[in-house]
Amino acid sequence: MGEQESMEELFSTNENELYGEELTAKQKRIVEAAIQMFSEKGYSSSSTSEIAKRANVAEGTIFRHYKTKKELLLAIVTPVMSNLLAPFIIRDLDKVLSQNYQCYEDFLTAIVKNRQVFIEKHLSIVKILLQEIPFHDELRSQFIDRIGKEVYTRLEAIVIHFQEKGKLVEMPTQSAVRLTATTIGGFLLTRYILLPNNDWNDEEELKTTIHFIMNGMKA
Repeated sequence: MGEQESMEELFSTNENELYGEELTAKQKRIVEAAIQMFSEKGYSSSSTSEIAKRANVAEGTIFRHYKTKKELLLAIVTPVMSNLLAPFIIRDLDKVLSQNYQCYEDFLTAIVKNRQVFIEKHLSIVKILLQEIPFHDELRSQFIDRIGKEVYTRLEAIVIHFQEKGKLVEMPTQSAVRLTATTIGGFLLTRYILLPNNDWNDEEELKTTIHFIMNGMKA
C-alpha cells in the first residue's frame, strides 16, 4: 500500500473522534501536507513555507491555526497517537497475544508479521514517530504512557509464561523483554526506515532475527 493510500485511510477515521474537533478544509490540507513533509524530510528539515505550498494555502494560514511548527507537529502526532495508534496497536496486539503458542519462536514470528502489516499500513505516521520521538520529550512521554507501558506489560506476561514452562532460560524478565524488543525493533527500523530500498527477503530476515534472539534465550 502506498503512502497516499495510507494517508487517505488515516483520514477516513472520523475527524471529530481523531482530533476532538472538526477540521476545516484548509486545516485538513495543512495536516496532510505536514505529515507528508515530516515523513519525507524530517521535522527539522521541513519548513512551514514548504508545508503551506504543498497544502496550497498561505503560510500565514498555518500560523492562524498553529502558533509554531512544533505546535503543528504535536497537533498531528498527539491525537493520532492517543485516538488512533494506541487503541489500534493494543487491539491489534491482542490478536497475537491472546493466542496459545506452543513455543516462543511461534509468538515472535506472529508478532513480527503483525507489526510489519501495521507499519506498512501507517508508514508515514510511523516514520514521524520514530524520527521525532528521540528529540521531543513530549512525544516520548506520550508514547511511553499510552503505548509503551501497555505493550511492555503484555510482553512481560508472555516471557514469564514461557519461562515457567521451561522454554526460556531463566533471566530477569526485564532483560528478556529488552533483548526481544530491541532486536525486533532494530530489524523493523532498518527494514522500513533506514534501508527501505534494499533487496529484502523478509522471510529469511525474520528467521535470522528470531534465531538470533533464541540463541540467547532458549532454555
